[in-house]
Amino acid sequence: MSTPSPTPPDDPTQPAMAPGDEAPAGTPGTGENVCPDCGGSGLLDGAQCAMCAGSGTVVEGIGGA
Repeated sequence: MSTPSPTPPDDPTQPAMAPGDEAPAGTPGTGENVCPDCGGSGLLDGAQCAMCAGSGTVVEGIGGA
């Protein structure tokens, strides 16, 4: 089974995002969190985690309103 790679950005000046990211890294009001699918290992069932693209982290919105 093939694991999806991070989505390339439409704007080449922006970083690629993993499927689990809510926004690109560095976006105000966001931060890295442990991937909920693989628990931060980057692996799921012995293969690269598709949610975080193997990084073990996802970018999520922080705070609340």
